[in-house]
Amino acid sequence: MALVPRPLLAAVEALARERAGEPGTRTLAFRNTHTAETLEVAFAAGDLYLEPGLEAIAWILRDHRTGDVAPIDPKLLDLLHLLRTEAAGAGERAVFEIISGYRSPRSNEALRQRSGGVARHSLHMKGMAADVRLPGVSLVTLRDAALDLKRGGVGYYAGEFVHVDTGGVRRW
Repeated sequence: MALVPRPLLAAVEALARERAGEPGTRTLAFRNTHTAETLEVAFAAGDLYLEPGLEAIAWILRDHRTGDVAPIDPKLLDLLHLLRTEAAGAGERAVFEIISGYRSPRSNEALRQRSGGVARHSLHMKGMAADVRLPGVSLVTLRDAALDLKRGGVGYYAGEFVHVDTGGVRRW
């Protein structure tokens, strides 16, 4: 996947604002904690996923260590959208802080060498996982909302972040 130039991101953000009020349009907002980049984008309208939105999200969720960009599972985006609604109530403007999105195999292995909590076959390497916070929402509330959704794995890292993924339903 090619790098998303800033002018395209600006156009996608404008589209997100324009479509935000349309029925069936799903948007997400992010702040990458490592790059300080922000993004608010429409990623789906009804059953249709919006390619410019998916590309912009893949860019902001890229591996900040290597710059590698990979597609993000649209089911993960749907999960985050539901999670924001469940955890933040009507917080349609709530911004996810991204600790980790896509992770290259090289980054994943480097992290595994430093920490026992990194899986060898992490779903981060498939664009199927994200480590997130939602300012104004406690991590316990975020974790519990993710568990209630029963849409994949949920990891709780007290004081740091909540891991969500679109793999099998499980918790740690």
